[in-house]
Amino acid sequence: MDLTYRPRRLRSSHSIREIVRETTLEPRHLLYPMFIEEGEGVKTPVAAMPGIHRYSIDLAIEHAREAWNLGIKGVALFPAIPNGLKDKYGSESHNPEGLFARTIRAFKKELPELLLITDVALDPYSSDGHDGIVSEAGEILNDETVEVLIKMALTQAAAGADIVAPSDMMDGRIGALRAALDEAGFERVMIMSYSTKYASAYYGPFRTALDSAPKMGDKKTYQMNPASGYREALRESSLDEAEGADFLMVKPALAYLDVLRVVRDNTQLPVVAYNVSGEYAMVKAAAQAGYIDEQRIVLETLTSMRRAGADAILTYHALDVARWLKS
Repeated sequence: MDLTYRPRRLRSSHSIREIVRETTLEPRHLLYPMFIEEGEGVKTPVAAMPGIHRYSIDLAIEHAREAWNLGIKGVALFPAIPNGLKDKYGSESHNPEGLFARTIRAFKKELPELLLITDVALDPYSSDGHDGIVSEAGEILNDETVEVLIKMALTQAAAGADIVAPSDMMDGRIGALRAALDEAGFERVMIMSYSTKYASAYYGPFRTALDSAPKMGDKKTYQMNPASGYREALRESSLDEAEGADFLMVKPALAYLDVLRVVRDNTQLPVVAYNVSGEYAMVKAAAQAGYIDEQRIVLETLTSMRRAGADAILTYHALDVARWLKS
């Protein structure tokens, strides 16, 4: 054949494929979500997420140290709060001596260079299981919720959080948090906004890990419709950027790579993808059944998120991936 162009030449060996590859995946691109619970020496398996546990503070620090030694620069912390401490207003969320504040202080003492990303939302603390305060009529109250989120973020910042991450999807909360943090002298604390978060079926295993599922109704009045695409995503992202967000996030990641690409193309801020619990659980189940090669699937999946525009990826696979990449 008389061919001028033979694209296969650039795929003919491992060395040339590495030279011309367009997308890289390294441990520095990974952020590791961790579940925290009360106790000492406690490690509780999360049944719906094989290989994932809730950790007491002491064991959580040792697990995070392992992540740091593998090249992972940040962890995202999520607390499992006993039911007896939950109420309609999420009051425990801004307790300076509560589980979360104590966890943050302990982490910063033992691992001062590790970036701590802390969740700002009411659902782990709410007796209703919602990200906001629920009215008697069943409405999720926006402005009243934001007032609690401010208290929560200030408590986390005072304890040593590097990045507060509001995952609630209340309107106006980024601007309110930025103003409150700055006024309190926490202008160096960053905000990672869950700016494009869908009312997704992929969150089920996470809610079992924290016992934080809604006790009534659903989250569709504040999280985005999965059928909505670029226009709503760009509106939410641009509002959060204008209000002072330092990072934007798309959650979930895998079913929304098209949205991730559009957000990436329309902001100069770092963009984070959340490889969520349902995505993790499906891969684990298929791998355990022998249907897929777990390592190859995970690396391909996370590379696709990087290719779509993610600067960083929150993933429960983080430690495994870091080990694979170093081997």
